Amino acid sequence: MSAKTCKVAQWATGNIGTRSLRAVIEHPRLQLVGLWVHSKDKAGRDAGELCGLPPVGVKATNSIDDIIASGPDCVLYMQQGANVDDLCKLLAAGINVVTTRVEFHEPGLLDPAVRARIEDACRRGNASLHSTGSSPGFSTEALPIVLLSLQRRLDRLTIDEFADVSSRNSPEMIFHIMGFGKPPAAFNEHMLAHIKEGFAKSFAALANAIGLPLEETTVQGEVGCVLKRTQIAAGILEAGTVGAQRITISGLRGGQPLLQMRLNWYVSRDVDQPSWKLRESGWRVLVEGDVPLDVSITYPVAPEDYAAMTPGLTAHRAVNAVHVVCEAPAGIRTTAELPQVITQLG
Repeated sequence: MSAKTCKVAQWATGNIGTRSLRAVIEHPRLQLVGLWVHSKDKAGRDAGELCGLPPVGVKATNSIDDIIASGPDCVLYMQQGANVDDLCKLLAAGINVVTTRVEFHEPGLLDPAVRARIEDACRRGNASLHSTGSSPGFSTEALPIVLLSLQRRLDRLTIDEFADVSSRNSPEMIFHIMGFGKPPAAFNEHMLAHIKEGFAKSFAALANAIGLPLEETTVQGEVGCVLKRTQIAAGILEAGTVGAQRITISGLRGGQPLLQMRLNWYVSRDVDQPSWKLRESGWRVLVEGDVPLDVSITYPVAPEDYAAMTPGLTAHRAVNAVHVVCEAPAGIRTTAELPQVITQLG
């Protein structure tokens, strides 16, 4: 990996983007040169101010032309929804893009017209685009690639993600968006389809990399109900209402799951699904093959610090990937095509 300093522009300052912005400013081998924001209220404000740091002399802008003129080697693209026109303009201008958007994990599953436009822009600008994050990304690609390096036969890879959101004091998110505290009912099909998209592409990228392409990806949603009236930070759940959710995305080969992600989101472990074995937030990765592995990752963080820690799970891998993406051949690049992402801390 090159030791040179890369010039970076941050694109968007939501929860993840703000953490990314701060990480870029504090990074020893990255130089912030631009900041794109959606809100007109943020335009003109100093980037440091927008992420809780002292002023750094970089002003936020609503203009993509300003970002291009700032001369970044890479844009960290973290807005809600991908604007293909903007991405193509950046790439054609010779600016690499690292994004936490889920659309680009496996270019073979992109809409053919979109893929053609992006790859043409990459060629014209000699630039690359890479999508990463924590989940999908680290948990479904980077970590499995390392674990599977010990195998010569894979029967099944199962990733359980556990997320205890009981401490989130956000009634709108907990009760209305996520659906906790509601009577059990059929899972929202639109939500399932949206979640499936990112994981299906990530699993396809992994499966293709190890030479076992998937035939189909399925998704299923289940709920667990609290056994008693339960108080959480956002309010009260009555007995018999939804206190846990499990969404299972399965990549099938030979009609059987080869790769599986189970998203276990909950506000209480005391639910009517004892077989789920809910545990503290983190991941459990079970590799069934000729060298079986069972790996658990948890976050040893105090409850009051949890909300401040979690954006780094997604933002930091993208920031750490900037150097390898800037050195990559032009095109849409998957995790398997890039060198290992090694953090630079000094």
